[in-house]
Amino acid sequence: MVAHRKTAMAIKSYQNQAQVLVKNYLLADPFIPYTSILGGIFLCKVAYDLTQLISTFYFKSYNGLTKVQRIEWNNRGISTIHAIFITVTSLYFVFWSDLFSDHQLAGIVTFRSSPLSVFALGVSVGYFLADLGMIFWLYPSLGGLEYVIHHSLSGVAVAYSMFSGEGQLYTFMILISEVTTPEVNMRWYLDTAGMKRSIAYLMNGVLIFFAWLAARIVLFIYMFYHVYLHYDQVIQMHPFGYFLVFVVPSALAMMNLMWFGKILKGLKKTLAKRQ
Repeated sequence: MVAHRKTAMAIKSYQNQAQVLVKNYLLADPFIPYTSILGGIFLCKVAYDLTQLISTFYFKSYNGLTKVQRIEWNNRGISTIHAIFITVTSLYFVFWSDLFSDHQLAGIVTFRSSPLSVFALGVSVGYFLADLGMIFWLYPSLGGLEYVIHHSLSGVAVAYSMFSGEGQLYTFMILISEVTTPEVNMRWYLDTAGMKRSIAYLMNGVLIFFAWLAARIVLFIYMFYHVYLHYDQVIQMHPFGYFLVFVVPSALAMMNLMWFGKILKGLKKTLAKRQ
């Protein structure tokens, strides 16, 4: 009985120490950017392994893929999970949270942040670092120069916003565009699985078209309009942050338009084959 009590007390002591470690160090404000980045990289590894494990047992076509194709299959599992996480988080901060609301009297909107917003951006930075590493490792199998440019611009902008606390609202607005990633990945999965002529492939193409139009065209217009309305606050940012607010979204918008043209051509081609 005494031994059992001592064991219980020892376990409780370890739990308390772990809670202190997490609260005072891992999730303390100064450490959140670093722990969240490392956490994001770690979660990418977990997502990769889970995708590999699940696909091996539940998708017959997976085992017939080449080594590079299996790596890309698993890597797209990572990007899908990240996209769902950051899209939900970004939608919350942009449209539901009071953190960036115009009715919130907590200072200039371009300088607002919270531990949760910093943590979310840190996880995203971890993802971009991990994905860039994969792209460079197997270049150009997982993506060409446009992917390197896209991830580099996104990673720099998100990292700056996370560390400086500036422009987080606009960072989350841009990150909402990740909502298109699961559909794009599904298109690749269906194509790789030999289902290019299926109804699912067609429906996925239509979904990509509308999601891309909403999240990567219309939303970017709204973002620039918001910058215009709050320019007196945007101009107070650090010159580098001010530069990022205009240059990164503009570059991404041009890439989005280029890809949207390809999506439109692909959709037309698919529909023409079915007539």
